[in-house]
Amino acid sequence: MSAHSATGMFTEAPPEAVAAEMERRVRRFLAELTEEALASILEEAHYLERKRVELHPEPEVEPLLDALAEALLKRDREAREAAALALTRRWAEEIHGAFSTSVYRFATRVLPTGVAGLIVPSPRRLRDWRPPSLEGALQVDGDFPFLQELAREATLILAPTHVSNMDSPLIGLALYQAGLPPFRYGAGLNLFSNPVMSFFMSRLGAYTVDRTKSSRLYKQVLKEYSVRLLTTRQHSLFFPGGTRSRSGGLERDVKKGLLGTGLTAWQENLEANRPQGEIYVVPMTLTYTLVLEAETLIRDHLAEAGKQRFIISDDEFARPSKVFSFARRLLELDGGVVARLGEPLDLFGNKVARSRHERGEQASHRMGFVTDRGGKVVRDPQRDRVYTERLSRALTAAYPGLTTVTSNHLVARVAWRALEEREGTTDPFRLVRTPAWRRVVSREELITRLRAAMGVAEEGAAAHRWHTRLPSTAEEALSEALTAFRRFHHSRALADKGNVLRIDNPNLCYYYQNRLQHLGV
Repeated sequence: MSAHSATGMFTEAPPEAVAAEMERRVRRFLAELTEEALASILEEAHYLERKRVELHPEPEVEPLLDALAEALLKRDREAREAAALALTRRWAEEIHGAFSTSVYRFATRVLPTGVAGLIVPSPRRLRDWRPPSLEGALQVDGDFPFLQELAREATLILAPTHVSNMDSPLIGLALYQAGLPPFRYGAGLNLFSNPVMSFFMSRLGAYTVDRTKSSRLYKQVLKEYSVRLLTTRQHSLFFPGGTRSRSGGLERDVKKGLLGTGLTAWQENLEANRPQGEIYVVPMTLTYTLVLEAETLIRDHLAEAGKQRFIISDDEFARPSKVFSFARRLLELDGGVVARLGEPLDLFGNKVARSRHERGEQASHRMGFVTDRGGKVVRDPQRDRVYTERLSRALTAAYPGLTTVTSNHLVARVAWRALEEREGTTDPFRLVRTPAWRRVVSREELITRLRAAMGVAEEGAAAHRWHTRLPSTAEEALSEALTAFRRFHHSRALADKGNVLRIDNPNLCYYYQNRLQHLGV
């Protein structure tokens, strides 16, 4: 069992204890399946794993698949479950991260200064040097005292929007700045290929998710691992969208697999009468001035293949030198990334009360949603799916209010709207193919449009529909956006051509404007 300090930081159990609990959980899952359901899930796992190892050879997996195939032919339930457990044991060992409080404390003490140091020009004299800060580059907003209180008395699930592969480390720094403990999170197995990155990621809260494994059995092992984390009071981070937003827009639909493990874990806590067994969900948004993978993501979104390609393994993030160069340029910008933590929700999508007494009353009321008159938990998967759907709707409803309207997104939005009106269509597939000579707008027209859009944006912020981070004039906003666009991308979303501005890269302009597309700005 993981122990918590007063700050809510957990201490992970030894690997052998984790392996034993995972085997117990998977064994229980298999035992509850009918003969037909067990055969179906194992046959699917065998088929998909065979196809996967053909593309990504794993010699050590072959004997496990051979044993599973033999067990399926025998029609012996005990042999089938044993073969399945052998395969899932390997998956569980691969998934499990080795969180280290000492490495976490070292990293959070050194990394903010170290990362900031990378972006500050070398001082001419050593005596001039002062430890730099990331506070200007990474701005974090939220009700920190309230969230800190909840982290001490309950388990939190952080549910952020997913923009870039840089999200996880930046969220870690944002949580540190907010005075919150570390959160466990799933990271793509490909990100662990670098041994140094692997060492730090696994010890800073990451566990591995292999997106090339698509069987129901593997997904169930992931869910069981998530439930294990939550029932041992390990705060967790899920990206409800499942993957990075290809379009650049806010998530409007979320995947409910891992999100639903919160409800499962809470019911287990009720059954075991565990103290501090409440689980709350905290929505969060990240707003980037620049996105490293923007060109690849939007190209994938627009391409026909983008409907099927879930994993991008060859984007800009795969080149370390490009990541380093981009990070410097992004973090040189004041407010290059804005992280906002929203109001906590319960597992049914209701806002969590601020007073401890009211939270106690809410908890008593919630128990009635999943228990009979005698207070015994009643398992009902169909009911739980409805509850998780309600939570997912509450999250997607919260994201717009946590979004920050910045100069680059607003300028891209205004320029794109001007192009839409000029071409008489809102079809992005036609607009991105518009000839360059038609993708222009006069500076005067753009400033006029931008001034009006800034007024709408500020009115929306005053009404708490979203947030803004805009300068006082349209001229300054345009200057900020143009500076940002030329900092990293070789072809610019919008380029200054004197009296006119041209959309040099319509894909990028479309990507950045999409962040505001559904806000009504």
